[in-house]
Amino acid sequence: MSIFNNKFCCGGNGCATPCCPGPTGATGPRGPMGPSGPTGPTGPTGATGPTGAGLESVEEFSLGTLYPRGALVYYNGALFQANVDDPTGTPGTSPDFNLVTVTGPTGATGATGPTGATGPEGTGATGPTGETGATGPTGPTGPTGPEGTGATGPTGETGATGPTGPTGPTGDTGTQGAEGPTGPTGPTGPEGTGATGPTGPTGPTGEEGPTGPTGDTGAEGATGPTGETGPTGPTGPTGPTGPAGSTLRTAAAVSDATSTTDIVTQFNALLTSLRDAGILQ
Repeated sequence: MSIFNNKFCCGGNGCATPCCPGPTGATGPRGPMGPSGPTGPTGPTGATGPTGAGLESVEEFSLGTLYPRGALVYYNGALFQANVDDPTGTPGTSPDFNLVTVTGPTGATGATGPTGATGPEGTGATGPTGETGATGPTGPTGPTGPEGTGATGPTGETGATGPTGPTGPTGDTGTQGAEGPTGPTGPTGPEGTGATGPTGPTGPTGEEGPTGPTGDTGAEGATGPTGETGPTGPTGPTGPTGPAGSTLRTAAAVSDATSTTDIVTQFNALLTSLRDAGILQ
């Protein structure tokens, strides 16, 4: 019920001083905080954030490289992490890098631990058969048995002639021997041309008449026909046969050389054979 219609307060004749509201008073002090309400239910799990940089991605610091925030770098033996994107300056002096750890010197190698106990021996399946080993060396030849006296077998066919061995290298040229005397020149045989037939007799020369005046040169007459070739004279007798020339001499054969050492021996044998035949002096 409105205070203005309160008959007990105003008596129906207007508002009395005790009943009418005065002006609004000043705000009172804040009351004490009420007790905390119960904890609300847990919210849904947020999306997984990107994987942070691991030590496997750490690289040596390079001035001028744009590193993202959180990147790890090595510098002067220490590990630093960028705390902003595109940091400036160098780690250790720039506030854009945080020191993570200082890399100490490599420690000495620890002592080798004791050997562990041998485990139980397992019984595995039989492995595949190994490859056949290489053939061993041939044993020594046994002693020759007693020679039997059997019938002589038939003579085998003659084998094919083996290929000719390679020609040995040419030996050094020996010193040239003195030139032998020139043999006498044989007599010249008679000329085999037949005898010339007899010339007919020349007629008597007439008396020379007086020289007449030189007449005008007449025109050159035509050349007369060529006369027939006279018969060939008979062939003269064959001259006597000249002396026989020197007989060709042959030297004894020398077998082929079979080795480099044998070349000199066979070459000396060849020289001896040529001298014995009179071909070389």
